[in-house]
Amino acid sequence: MKNNSLWNQKGVTIHENIFVIVPQTCIFVEDGTKLSPIDCHFGDSYELALSKWRFFATIQPMKTNSIISFSDVTKHYARMTRPALDTLNLTIEQGEIFGYLGPNGAGKTTTIRIMLDLIRPTAGRVTLFGLDAQADSVTVKHMIGNLPGELRLWGHLTGAQIIDYLAGLRPNVDLDYACTLAERLQLDLQIKADAYSTGNKRKLGLVQAFMHRPALLILDEPTTGLDPLMRHVFNTMLREVQNEGTTVFLSSHILSEVQASCNRVAILREGRLRTVNSIHALREAHYRIVTIHTQELQQIDTWHTLPNVTQAHLISDGVQLHVTGSPDAVIKQAAHFTVTGISIDEPRLEDVFMAYYGADDDTTAG
Repeated sequence: MKNNSLWNQKGVTIHENIFVIVPQTCIFVEDGTKLSPIDCHFGDSYELALSKWRFFATIQPMKTNSIISFSDVTKHYARMTRPALDTLNLTIEQGEIFGYLGPNGAGKTTTIRIMLDLIRPTAGRVTLFGLDAQADSVTVKHMIGNLPGELRLWGHLTGAQIIDYLAGLRPNVDLDYACTLAERLQLDLQIKADAYSTGNKRKLGLVQAFMHRPALLILDEPTTGLDPLMRHVFNTMLREVQNEGTTVFLSSHILSEVQASCNRVAILREGRLRTVNSIHALREAHYRIVTIHTQELQQIDTWHTLPNVTQAHLISDGVQLHVTGSPDAVIKQAAHFTVTGISIDEPRLEDVFMAYYGADDDTTAG
């Protein structure tokens, strides 16, 4: 044992063959073998950091940098004609804020319940931090903060009493930090849970998910009931924990929520993964909206027949086009007119989303 001082941003040797690295929050033995992510943070004492190392020292070395990995995961429920999840393959890296997008019934909650070992997959395997989500369920849950889609609270307890009780179930909860989170979310912890509005119950759920500074946050519809100001605070909190190396799995059907916070997004339809991409690439992969402003009379057929134009319609002062690929032919055609303005925009995320779904989506799984 070498150093009893608080360890800092550069890390501090806490044992002859142990070195703690932050903000990546991983433990390494002297030979460089990665043992496991661990939810240490600035201010941990030497004794606390050492106790954490002892707890995780039995974990098998990680073989991957992926925080979450699904391999051919399928889930069937009785009396359902299709699987709730159908051969899901997905990898999420450390430090990502990952959006899991789909309407109610697409299979998002089923995915989360499998990750948390609340239900078992019919086939396939899930790993978290390189550990099996089922076989090593107890271990990985020490590193997870979870906000379920339907949060049930003890109505006769105040918010403070609930936080205090939950803090007693985990090591290393900083109650001052929990109170700071509540203040930022404008949550009164002295009120009984029964008296909380839907939004305030969601705020309490966010506090309990964040308060132990987990290495992985799993959030199911986290901003339900929050007003725009609190959604902004929530997005700021996400960016802060991401800067500390935390990975976030954010399940939602609110497109603006995903657009505001996520690095990548997956779109799920009827239990099948339709696409995984960055929001920018997702939009670009479909089309761009080219608007040409001109007072000269337009013939819509002039634009419909151009290469890469999939839609064209006249507007009051020109024409608006959907263009896939290069807009070169459109720009050259516009040169034949007196143009007062031109803009090239990405489509709304809602439009991209609907391109994957259509109006006849039939969803019955959770």
